[in-house]
Amino acid sequence: MKRILACIDASSYASSVCELAAWAATRLSASVELLHVVQRKDAVAARKDLTGAIGLGVKSELLEELTQIDEAEGKLAISDGRVLLAQAEKLLVAGGVSDVNRLHRHGSIVDTIIEREAEADLVVIGKRGATSEFDSDHIGSSIESVVRASVKPVLIASRKIQPPNIMIVALDGSSASLKALDFVIASPLFTGMQLHLVAAGPKGTADKSWFVKAYSKVVDRSPSCIIHIADGAPQKVLGDYMSARRDAILVMGAYGHSALRTLIFGSTTTTVLRTVRAPVLLVR
Repeated sequence: MKRILACIDASSYASSVCELAAWAATRLSASVELLHVVQRKDAVAARKDLTGAIGLGVKSELLEELTQIDEAEGKLAISDGRVLLAQAEKLLVAGGVSDVNRLHRHGSIVDTIIEREAEADLVVIGKRGATSEFDSDHIGSSIESVVRASVKPVLIASRKIQPPNIMIVALDGSSASLKALDFVIASPLFTGMQLHLVAAGPKGTADKSWFVKAYSKVVDRSPSCIIHIADGAPQKVLGDYMSARRDAILVMGAYGHSALRTLIFGSTTTTVLRTVRAPVLLVR
């Protein structure tokens, strides 16, 4: 049986993650593992350790107090996590998912997701976490790390979603984008949905061998495939196309260049994630 790993936190994106996970689970006849991770904190570091300027006895008392505070916060975080998982399970069951497993962990968010995805076919995660959910200029700090380390497709939930009826595949000739198209063709997740192939560049792009190869894979697909090619930067072309189709899901290859090149020139993947207000499925 297929399994979906749905990762939630205290942000408003948790409900969107559950909605998307339920949508995917019903189409794939999959179970869902709900994951909530409490990150370990250093109470002393978090409160700026200034104890070096005070006497030894007072310092020991302060460190003991900070440790007690840290333990109390840890217990509260566990309690909050259980509530979040219970609420999320209710959303999944209401969305038609019958097999839900709740998992509460301590540690690194990224490491835990990569560990648990070994038993999953798809990872669903919110676009932003609790600490940055209202910062529209950024994506969550864990997103890029998860996607770069993951070997599974990662479905990223926007704040508000509609059940997807259209799948839009971004093509640029890279092996990552062609692999994304192959995933769409093979996966029952997209059965019966209308497919749009979108590329940025001159109209002559349609004559390039990679585009012809891509189209040949879907030319006989039903319903028929729609092609859109427009001049401009990929993030602008995709952003404009997606904004006119609120019930669409964008599928694209993830981080096709090295981390060093991304650091120097920027990343189309990150820019698209930041600007597109719809679910995005990234395929490595």
